[in-house]
Amino acid sequence: MQQKSVSPVDNSTSTAPPKLILYSFWQSSCSWRVRFALNLKGLPYEYRAVNLSNGEQFSPEFEKINPLHYVPALADADLVVSDSLAILLYLEEKYPHKALMPVDRRLRVLNLQAANIVSSSIQPLHMVSVLRNIEEKFGSEERSSWAQSKIETGFFALEKLLNSLAGKYATGDEIYLADVFLAPQIAVAIKRFNIDMSKFPTLSRIFNSYKALPEFLDSLPERQPDAVN
Repeated sequence: MQQKSVSPVDNSTSTAPPKLILYSFWQSSCSWRVRFALNLKGLPYEYRAVNLSNGEQFSPEFEKINPLHYVPALADADLVVSDSLAILLYLEEKYPHKALMPVDRRLRVLNLQAANIVSSSIQPLHMVSVLRNIEEKFGSEERSSWAQSKIETGFFALEKLLNSLAGKYATGDEIYLADVFLAPQIAVAIKRFNIDMSKFPTLSRIFNSYKALPEFLDSLPERQPDAVN
């Protein structure tokens, strides 16, 4: 596994080694969420690349980290957490500064709902393994149409959910959990699946706000140590 210590955008002068270790793959949107959140919270971490293209997630070494063979996984001292939502909720509880969950109960629920739409109803339906099976059974055209259909269904739901609340970001003018999930998903939808974002004016507008954030730019896949051009 490739290793690299990653400092937050507002890097401190501390020379202490990072306690957090993130097991990540540059193209994984689930890992991207965690990178973005760590940057927003200003938490330094060590990046350990798990090459999914080469099947490194099935190695005995990584199986000890996550028996499901998925990234991301986060090690904090002797505790290992897998699944991006579980990781982010853990970080929010352990490191509550620069909170990613609002105080307002209604906004908290909406952030969780938006995050779950991405993590349960969009991203799993266009995973590489799922699309590969569809292509093998039905052909490449069906693969593309399936992915676009599932993403757009989720985006229409998000557009309705957030339309009356969105400000600069998903649920107002502060960046929260929903944004951490939306930013990578929208980027992937545009770049990998050619989604026409003109259908989703609210999502399109808040995505432009993400693109101005150094914490988001620093989390981009192409800026990771295991990125392949």
